[in-house]
Amino acid sequence: MLVAAAVCPHPPLLVPQAAGAAAPELDDVRAACAAAVGSLLNARPDVLAVTGGAEVFASFPDDAAGTLRPWGPDVRVGPGDPVLPLSLTIGRWLLERPHTMGPDAEVTPKPPSGLPVLRFEAVGFDASPDECAALGGRLAGSAGRVALLVMGDGSARRTEKAPGYVHPDAVPYDGMLAAALASGDIGRLLDLDPGEARELWAAGRAAFQVLAGAAREVPPTTAELLYDDAPYGVGYFVARWIW
Repeated sequence: MLVAAAVCPHPPLLVPQAAGAAAPELDDVRAACAAAVGSLLNARPDVLAVTGGAEVFASFPDDAAGTLRPWGPDVRVGPGDPVLPLSLTIGRWLLERPHTMGPDAEVTPKPPSGLPVLRFEAVGFDASPDECAALGGRLAGSAGRVALLVMGDGSARRTEKAPGYVHPDAVPYDGMLAAALASGDIGRLLDLDPGEARELWAAGRAAFQVLAGAAREVPPTTAELLYDDAPYGVGYFVARWIW
């Protein structure tokens, strides 16, 4: 059963070595992510599943690794081969992040002791809502106590600085996502339209629907939005749900 869930964004710039001198600009996001991930670990799960968008569905084992080499420095996480897509690489980095968060932090974070069994599940960016919800249901039922780390961004079309430039529906769309994450509104997440998400460059749509599918049988007792902003024109949310 699901005991805790967290939502975090997955830009490469979340990692200080990739951000360089601009690293302090995302300190607030990192602090919120640390609080959300801490809630997952405090729930003492048997399995901690990390899910995020990718080109195709894929499952990766506990020791799967990732690298940020395509986005700059060769920051690596995990002991195995670097096979994780970006979303899951950032998710693993959040779980293994060093205590020092400045630009001089260690290049290879050392994992904290006592991590539960990890699972990494990539969900296709274009997966249907039913496929996403089904994956969430399987993850929720995969162990007696399951925590879920959901990696997903909002619209990348919110301002002139955004990768997709400006779309008039981007800010209202992200407002709807923020409200759903703040209130634990599973129905609203399940109803997200893939076509609208593509139009608005909302890369987290599929991952958010995995979360909704995982929580569909038993909604969370507590939902909290820890961060909601668009520092580079892309919607970033940090939330935690507790059962």
